Amino acid sequence: MWMWTSQVKASVVPFIVVFLARHILVSAHFTHQWAVHIQGGKEVADRVARDHGFINRGQIIEDHWHFTHNRVAKRSLSPNHERKVRLAVDTRVQWAQQQTVKRRVKRDLTLQDSDPKWPSMWYLNRGNGLDMNVIPVWQEGVTGKGAVVTILDDGLEKNHPDLLQNYDPMASYDVNGHDSDPSPRYDMIDSNRHGTRCAGEVAATSNNSVCALGIAHGAKVGGVRMLDGDVTDAVEARSLSLNPHHIDIYSASWGPDDDGKTVDGPGEMATRAFIEGVTKGRNGKGSIFVWASGNGGRDQDNCNCDGYTNSIYSLSISSATEHGHVPWYSEACSSTLASTYSSGAVGEKQVVTTDLRFACTSSHTGTSASAPLAAGICALALEANPNLTWRDMQHIVVRTARPENLKALDWQTNGVGRNVSHSFGYGLMDAHAMVRLARSWKTVPEQNKCEITAPHDQKAIPAKSVVILKLQVTKCEGVAVLEHVQAKLTIFSQRRGDLNIQLTSPMGTRAVLLAHRTHDNSRTGFNNWPFMSVHSWGESPLGVWELEIHNAGRLLANITGWTLVLHGTATDPNQESTEHPVNNIGSISSNSWRGDEIKKDTLEVEEEVKSTSGCSNPEAQLSLGCLQNRTESNSNPGCPDGYYKKDIEIIREEVNDRFLNFTCGTCHYTCKTCKGSLDYDCLSCFPDAVLTNQFPNENYCYPISISWIIHAESMYIIFFLIFLILMSLLFISVLWLLWKLRRSNRYNNLQSNVLGLLDKEQM
Repeated sequence: MWMWTSQVKASVVPFIVVFLARHILVSAHFTHQWAVHIQGGKEVADRVARDHGFINRGQIIEDHWHFTHNRVAKRSLSPNHERKVRLAVDTRVQWAQQQTVKRRVKRDLTLQDSDPKWPSMWYLNRGNGLDMNVIPVWQEGVTGKGAVVTILDDGLEKNHPDLLQNYDPMASYDVNGHDSDPSPRYDMIDSNRHGTRCAGEVAATSNNSVCALGIAHGAKVGGVRMLDGDVTDAVEARSLSLNPHHIDIYSASWGPDDDGKTVDGPGEMATRAFIEGVTKGRNGKGSIFVWASGNGGRDQDNCNCDGYTNSIYSLSISSATEHGHVPWYSEACSSTLASTYSSGAVGEKQVVTTDLRFACTSSHTGTSASAPLAAGICALALEANPNLTWRDMQHIVVRTARPENLKALDWQTNGVGRNVSHSFGYGLMDAHAMVRLARSWKTVPEQNKCEITAPHDQKAIPAKSVVILKLQVTKCEGVAVLEHVQAKLTIFSQRRGDLNIQLTSPMGTRAVLLAHRTHDNSRTGFNNWPFMSVHSWGESPLGVWELEIHNAGRLLANITGWTLVLHGTATDPNQESTEHPVNNIGSISSNSWRGDEIKKDTLEVEEEVKSTSGCSNPEAQLSLGCLQNRTESNSNPGCPDGYYKKDIEIIREEVNDRFLNFTCGTCHYTCKTCKGSLDYDCLSCFPDAVLTNQFPNENYCYPISISWIIHAESMYIIFFLIFLILMSLLFISVLWLLWKLRRSNRYNNLQSNVLGLLDKEQM
């Protein structure tokens, strides 16, 4: 029995240690870094740093300096009040902030490598509309010459034989090590290979018999080492603002945790770095920020909870698998602009690129692999037209992205005829179409915005109900044609993950700003959080906007205010012609490589879209019109596979009306049919999974290949219970030993006393 317990204890203790360590690490940690606002230039900043014992590590953004202090702990749970006070009373210091650590994760997936070859680069060489359509661009001699791309990541192996020729030291810096060498830190598991992989996708050298070639193999590439250390607001801002008049494109394949429960974004200085980048970068044309949309699909995360991907300043890129499906890791949200190819399910191909230690890999994965491909395509467009602004690039992506071969149930046609999806944005980026359109592109008119604050007072959102709020926009000065739409919401919720938020434009385009997040148990809600949608691109802002907030849980929620922020132009920037067709399923393209097979696929997609339009689409059944129609006809249609029937209370504020009905909720992605939205509510599984009953009334779908593995949460519960039992036994054992020892001492004392008495009597 003791041997068995020891073995269990030996296996449990490391698990518990790792679990506790992880939860300790997520607490806020103060670093030895400061961001300090000092006017007067570097000399003044150096004097301030010297006077207070700091080292000036350089400028973050204009008049903001990066200080470190060697006598302050690199990580502490409490701030250093002494240094804070000293800086605060210095009249030369406008503002100072001790930096805290931010958790940022790379958006690739851990898989094994295999041998790389150019024939393996399926996402570039398949043709027939099944790749990024880059070969015709190369044949025209366009390779990204003159464009500079930097990879914001964990370092760059600058002397890699496939990167050396295109390496640009002026686009590189080590923010973690405070020097100009971005080389990664090497360890036994090559944990800092991510940046080198991303860089190879962009600008690996062609025709040198090493690995393969980058999509913009004529461009220059640099790296910023900023993820291999404490990531703070200052570190991010300094990385985003590195040499902005030299660097054209910043590619980032990282962000906050994709765990389905985090809501996080750039801090004050990183936000300012974005703004200064698009207003001043590239000599006023604006820096182009390309961002990976996130890998939280398995945890039902939503990239609108990521303040980097839902920023109007970033070009948010998602992934498509080899066969055009939504990858299992993909996050669906209304801020995604377009997609590129990347990895998919087991058996589907992955991305070929450079790897650490002068190696090559054909197993780069996730949205981490998608963003650099997009950055490379943008570099090709910049060679064709170096005068493109950051907004020009977004317009060109919207107009040329191809939805034809991408399979998703939520494709919809917006008010100006463009097809858009929450999983793929406007479709797959098309390098040839972007380059052709860029050559004749005229700069879009100035971007304007108007903000309309809803007049509603605080509104309760009861359990199992929907609140529908309408906002009439009769005037939006300077904005006649929409680009980005933001809904800034302040919502209190006793369980944030129960919320589903949708916004419908006056032209009928419905965007899901937030889908249910199963793992999000937070009670903090949203505080003026800017949910963003690109689905109404090109539409008119005038008319009635409709905000629906669904509370699918058993707890109360309240909306305390919301503001609609509409970005766009005063005149129509439409620059399309028959040579550059509008993004539209079924539209005729001038690209000669689209044959009968592609036309067949197009017709199938058209039929699929028609079959899911109107109230037959389970997602559309949540709209007020469909619910009204169902009530009036007293019909009771069933829900298709992937959805379950649930009762819901409808609250219509404009008529002060309430009624009960049902709608179709979305099953967990692992379930084919289900009784609820959670992963243990499955009723049947897809062919590659088996239904497993682990606890009473809890049915999971486990992939056949790993069905023998116990569910992670159950493992944790079992290990935790065993740990508690072992700790209880240990505690009881210690108490018993102490009691025995104390009793033994008492016996010895008693025996000594008795012997002493006997000795006295004998005397």
